[in-house]
Amino acid sequence: MHHWLLLSAAVAVLVGMLLPLQALLNARVGALTHGALFASFLSFAVGTLALALVLVVTRTPLPSLRTFGALPPWLWLGGLIGALFVFCGTLLVPRLGAAGMICLVVAGQLAGSLLLDHFGVLSQPRPVDAMRLAGAALVAIGALLVVRPWQSA
Repeated sequence: MHHWLLLSAAVAVLVGMLLPLQALLNARVGALTHGALFASFLSFAVGTLALALVLVVTRTPLPSLRTFGALPPWLWLGGLIGALFVFCGTLLVPRLGAAGMICLVVAGQLAGSLLLDHFGVLSQPRPVDAMRLAGAALVAIGALLVVRPWQSA
């Protein structure tokens, strides 16, 4: 395996390890303030400020207003989906626990990714085959074993 691939995989795992912490922190902010919606807003505000600072420090050029205005409107869904993820994580962690929420999110991400790959949404199609379906089934089974919906809380 190429060293850049290993480094990329390690970074992905580390970032993935931070997501349940983000959800727990946001849930605590929501519990101590005005709920999940406010906590999600605060999380996005802090994140926006952090990214703005990185843009300034790295002197990353901004697109022209013409380029910005020419973007297809559906591309704005990325920000809405991010906000929905943060809000739902903030809302669901107290109900499902960090592990349960993340497992279910990963199962949903895998199902969505398989569909997007299969139909080639924004990339070359990568058809779903038996091995990929078996992997998705194992993830779904793993999520069920973590969440254990058959047990009462």
